Amino acid sequence: MAHIIPDGWRELAVTGAAQREIETLSLLESGLPDGYTVYHGVHWTCIERGYAVFGEIDFVIVNQAGNLLLIEQKSGFLDETADGLIKHYGGKPKPVAVQMARNRDSLTSKLRSRNGCTGVLLDALLYCPDYKVKQPHTAGLAPERIVDAGRRERLVSEIRHILPEGREDSHNAGQARSVHQFLRDLIQLEPDVSALMGRARGLVTRVAGGLAHWARQLDMAPFRLRVTGTAGSGKTQLALAEYRATLEAGKKPLFVCFNRPLADHFARIAPAGGIACTYHTLCDQILRLNGITPDFSQPDAFARMTQQAVALPVPAELMADTLIVDEGQDFSVEWRDQLLRHVQPESRMIWLEDPLQNLYDRPAVPLPGWVGLRTDTNYRCPRPVVQFLNALLPTGDFPRGIEAGSPFAGSEVEFLTYADDAALLQQVKEAIRQFYSAGFRKTDLALLSYHGRERSHLMRHDRLGSNTLKTFSGRYDLLGQPIYGEGDVLMESVYRFKGQSAPAVILAEIDFDTLDDKALRKLFVGATRAMMKLALVIHENSARQLLARLE
Repeated sequence: MAHIIPDGWRELAVTGAAQREIETLSLLESGLPDGYTVYHGVHWTCIERGYAVFGEIDFVIVNQAGNLLLIEQKSGFLDETADGLIKHYGGKPKPVAVQMARNRDSLTSKLRSRNGCTGVLLDALLYCPDYKVKQPHTAGLAPERIVDAGRRERLVSEIRHILPEGREDSHNAGQARSVHQFLRDLIQLEPDVSALMGRARGLVTRVAGGLAHWARQLDMAPFRLRVTGTAGSGKTQLALAEYRATLEAGKKPLFVCFNRPLADHFARIAPAGGIACTYHTLCDQILRLNGITPDFSQPDAFARMTQQAVALPVPAELMADTLIVDEGQDFSVEWRDQLLRHVQPESRMIWLEDPLQNLYDRPAVPLPGWVGLRTDTNYRCPRPVVQFLNALLPTGDFPRGIEAGSPFAGSEVEFLTYADDAALLQQVKEAIRQFYSAGFRKTDLALLSYHGRERSHLMRHDRLGSNTLKTFSGRYDLLGQPIYGEGDVLMESVYRFKGQSAPAVILAEIDFDTLDDKALRKLFVGATRAMMKLALVIHENSARQLLARLE
């Protein structure tokens, strides 16, 4: 497999010519062996122009000896004229052969003036994947240096024929190093992390949307669908699609989950007109609409409230045409029965769950007669995170493991160990520093405690060095929105952040006595919140158990 420089190209949500170049990069990576390196400039900041590596050159392929093949890709339609092939840019014709010759000559002169690069052999190739050249002998280029739509499948073999893989030896090792340094100097390889993040979010949303599309195409009467899906598989998008479709049909949806932050998040992104809340909030509304004000000063207030709600009639305001249950692994049989009172027998119902996120160790709720659907693909997390989790997790819930569906390769999972509370704070500060150095902003970070608020040492702090922490105060405003303290970096418990995500996640205070199923599930929930980068701040005793499991 060829080395592609820069990396990070898979997550680019692009269309048109740039998308065709992304496809070419994928072909080159899989088709060429390890001895080749491919430099590209697709959607990266480059010194010379646009997103070409140099002038109009889209790809520079380097073999082990340090010799080069320049590939100019022309996607779309070309004109064949007496002056050769013509490509139109903004209505202006540009002769392809002249462009390629000018850029090849300019690059050659730069190489000749560079120490260690004077003996480099350089060739060029035109690749036009969408157009078949009818008159190759009048194209202005040697016919054997054109790979058109009729010969697309021969691109890799033609590259290997023109530029053999070669080998690095004492004679050419210095030249190869000089060429790579030259190309790294020529293009600015550092990506704009914020731009990548936007593209990553857009593309992950798009690819994860498959579940929302085909799950809703199932035809059954009544509609009863139980989706068992791993984190990042698109369950929330399915819930949102069903919620929106119900409203568009002039009906009323009811979305119910266990976690308050998830309910608040869903309510923010869902259109108005339905009900989106937690199970306990729904019980609270039942009581209030029946003229009863819950007394939350009692230690067993929530249990008393749910018992009272079961005994009361469901107000008409809380009846719905579609029921969507998220985080179903956190529900009980009693809660299921209560929710079924809010809909009619012919209503549409969707139950979404992930057994690996069952942090409260509750048995699966029976749903007799429902159609089951499983999805094991995680589109949210970088591939190294999914690989890390697959090496740890029990196989009972997902016997085939979790499939990495994200286009983002990402970096390896970072491990920072500590022995005491003082070292914990230092390692969290170090993790934040590393994320900033990688280009992430304060708003991109989520600092998650492996423990709840009561056991967390981190949550007693409102500042770590120069970083102020934004934590939940435990109170809500008049509109029911959670009130957070002032701070730069969001800090939450792994329990409250379940169902949400962030580009960069630091999962800290990982401290367990035994690496049992409960510990693994908490690791899974915390790790799968990361979209681009994950760091684990873990006690050294726990780290030893974790590393032993990975070996």
